[in-house]
Amino acid sequence: MTDIVSSLGSPILLGILLGGMYAVAGIGLSLVFGVMKLINLAFGDMIVLASYLGYVFLSVLGLDPIIGLLLLIPAMFAIGLIIYRFLVNRVFKINVEAPLVLTFGISIILQNIFLIIWSPYSKGLNTSYSLSSFGVGSFVVPVIYLFDLIAGVLSMLFLVYFLRKSYLGLAIRTASQDSKMALLLGINTDRVFALTFAISMAFAAIAGVFLGMTLPFTPVSGSSYLLIAFGVVIIGGLGSIFGTFVGGLILGLSQTLGGTFFGVGYQLLVSYVIILAIMSIRPEGLFGRSGRR
Repeated sequence: MTDIVSSLGSPILLGILLGGMYAVAGIGLSLVFGVMKLINLAFGDMIVLASYLGYVFLSVLGLDPIIGLLLLIPAMFAIGLIIYRFLVNRVFKINVEAPLVLTFGISIILQNIFLIIWSPYSKGLNTSYSLSSFGVGSFVVPVIYLFDLIAGVLSMLFLVYFLRKSYLGLAIRTASQDSKMALLLGINTDRVFALTFAISMAFAAIAGVFLGMTLPFTPVSGSSYLLIAFGVVIIGGLGSIFGTFVGGLILGLSQTLGGTFFGVGYQLLVSYVIILAIMSIRPEGLFGRSGRR
């Protein structure tokens, strides 16, 4: 029994901590998907953009990546507003396929920009505490993994408070349930959608920094991050913030436990199998509402 606890305790603990970071990535995608019914295929590359900007702040300005979020979050928020106003807004109401084509095109453009500016070699946000760790009983926990979980919990609590207590949050919730009714109630839905898209980019900034401090990234890492975000949303359930957080924990646990039982090469495969199993049993996700309009 002691051997089982010692062999599984570490991957379970690391999976929970890693899941907090995955939850941050999922929150941003879920917000846009739940409110605007828009699938942002460039979201993973937006996360990578935040990682590269954090790398610039660290290497050029000497800013710690977490402190750099004070600049990065407003910057990504502004980028989100610009993309919505000049690109997404022009195709959003045409049909379902138009935003998919647009965001896919943005993804390809961003990947090529990353390649030209920063080369194809992997980079990371390396700080003095990147390789630090501490002991929890007989387990060794990387400090950055703890930061990932803290970032996930704080992001979830902030979004819950924001959506329930602020006027904009209430407008976002109303528009997500029925945009036509929200318009009749005097809510400027176009402004709400623009701010929702921008807020999702702010969460992409947080995810980009913590992913960049935890894992190396390259110009094409966005595809993997997009799959992670989609997996979190699918597992947790569309429109459920708590579900998104739980989905991140499940995805993190599936990867660490999958690597423990089957080898590192099977980590993603185990995650995909779990996603497919949940979709087949409960298509709306673990905490999603069935029959959601």
